[in-house]
Amino acid sequence: MTSFMPPAQRIWWKVPVGRQEIVWILIALVWCLIMFFMMPYWHVYGKQNISNEAYQTTPAKYQAKVQAMIDKYKVREETAQKIPVVAPPAGSDVYLLARLWQWYPMLELEKDKSYRLHISSMDWNHGFSLQPVNINMQIVPGYEMVVTVTPDKSGEYTIVCNEYCGIMHHTMLGKIWVK
Repeated sequence: MTSFMPPAQRIWWKVPVGRQEIVWILIALVWCLIMFFMMPYWHVYGKQNISNEAYQTTPAKYQAKVQAMIDKYKVREETAQKIPVVAPPAGSDVYLLARLWQWYPMLELEKDKSYRLHISSMDWNHGFSLQPVNINMQIVPGYEMVVTVTPDKSGEYTIVCNEYCGIMHHTMLGKIWVK
């Protein structure tokens, strides 16, 4: 038989299905059912979904909130760019601003205390990735993302922008210290 010959004159649904094909069909069906039931299970019990809120804002309004927090809770400055470090009290609203190519300000939080972390972008889409705990969110200009965080381990955490935001994207790092 060649590709120049017409197909055989037979009805495809009357051709018997081979035993190996039935086995693979059953394996695929069982796998589909497992995945189908695992999706709602992991959504409820997997703890990988961040429960967050989003509000519309403007860059000017959000920057005013960030500056008010800095004026109230600033404890020192870090790096050559003199980025402020703030230590807000437990249970308060904490504002973090993303802009080319910087997370502003740096944060000092207390272990086992909850904070409402507000994050927004001043210019482009940015990605918020908290390492090494691997919390990821997309930060979009004009929206204020709010997530409740309760740090459970002391140490230094790095905020990485994981959404390409320009030529100096690789330098966009921030810090959170947990005491």
